[in-house]
Amino acid sequence: MSYYSRLNKSFEGVPRLPLNNCTKYVLFSDCHRGVGTTNDNFLKNQNLYFAALQHYFRTGYTYIELGDGDELWENRSMQQIIEAHGDIFSLLSLFHSQGRLFMLYGNHDMVKKDSRYTVRNCSVYPCCCGNNPYLARQPLLPDVRFYPGIILENASSLDSANVYLTHGHQADFFNSTLWRFSRFLVRYLWKPLEHYGVLDPTSAARNYTKKQKTEQRLHRWAKQEKHILITGHTHRPALSETDAYYYNCGSCVHPYSITCLELEHMHIRLVKWALTAKPDMSLYVAREVLSESVPLANPSLMK
Repeated sequence: MSYYSRLNKSFEGVPRLPLNNCTKYVLFSDCHRGVGTTNDNFLKNQNLYFAALQHYFRTGYTYIELGDGDELWENRSMQQIIEAHGDIFSLLSLFHSQGRLFMLYGNHDMVKKDSRYTVRNCSVYPCCCGNNPYLARQPLLPDVRFYPGIILENASSLDSANVYLTHGHQADFFNSTLWRFSRFLVRYLWKPLEHYGVLDPTSAARNYTKKQKTEQRLHRWAKQEKHILITGHTHRPALSETDAYYYNCGSCVHPYSITCLELEHMHIRLVKWALTAKPDMSLYVAREVLSESVPLANPSLMK
């Protein structure tokens, strides 16, 4: 199956969410939450991410995660990831309880496409209640489903377009069709070598040539289908007024920041969250808009 067919298949029978002047969505991708060890690339940015989630929960955004939320190639246990980042999963649980959480799967958490896996690993979590030495199980993400894609559907104007959301690994043969083989290499070869500074050359996020080829394919699909396509996977944020077809959230494992996309009032903007110092030398988490809001206009109607 070609990358083009894989992308088309990712949007068959997926949820369609409303897109209008009243909807507010925040899109994150590639959190790669781990188990809190030195291999956990998310660990250095967990406080930035938690602060950002608190902001979006308070301000009424719906949270959409575009895949690779959890690092399940390097790690086998979803429960250990939940325990390592319990405060974050508690907040995601609040989004879910209000119907404001939608999750996609990527190549690094492909196992989540199996509903039996998510029921077993994501529905509840163990917690210690008071002085009771025995563990109780509390609701976490009951009935949560992970999708290959989501369509934000605009029905209000011909000048605006539907927005197609997916992870983006479909444009990469080794990370889609051969994902089990790639997982084997990451788990048993590249993870141990990472301790010595050797990075995975097959990763679209770390290999510039592969990153560029993947993004070109995603852009080609969006342009030929005349859709707005938003992905993650390559970890490289992208938002430009001159390119109305393809946008990218970036990731939560940048060296000193995390990036995301905000969709509000039929516009989209790229945002960075980072640690910043005030004049009095105290530190705080700052939200910085990296690009001006771009209207979600129908690309086929643009000159």
